[in-house]
Amino acid sequence: MTRLSTDSDRHRSGGLTFLSIVNAVALVVTVLFWGMVFFQRLVPFPSDLTSLADRANSAVTYGFMIGDILYSAPLLLLAWLGIWRLKSWGWMAAQMANALWVYSMTVILFRDAYTTMSPGGLLFIPFTLVAIWAIPFLWMHRKDFGIIG
Repeated sequence: MTRLSTDSDRHRSGGLTFLSIVNAVALVVTVLFWGMVFFQRLVPFPSDLTSLADRANSAVTYGFMIGDILYSAPLLLLAWLGIWRLKSWGWMAAQMANALWVYSMTVILFRDAYTTMSPGGLLFIPFTLVAIWAIPFLWMHRKDFGIIG
């Protein structure tokens, strides 16, 4: 990525401010959601279950939790701060987080279509809709981050 202008030459638009705040809220909601699932044992651990189908469903849930804590949460933090400060690394983190929203919600909604709508599926749909909007929006505003191309 090539720098287009100095940081002092750039100004954050209302859309970028909105997106930065949404990433901050998504970070908090994600960490609180998975904290409740884990610490309140809302989903039993796979090893506590006997049915193969129940163990598989639990393992998928905990797999998403681990992925969200290791990948999504740090990316949301970087996206929040980087978009707010109009840093190219914030733009990249936001695009990566957006791709994760679309990917993970595709899996969750497909699973829920064959079972029942999960609380996480309902809770995270708005963030996915914002991500779908944000991907092209950020691309059109890449110059605000000093990105040429």
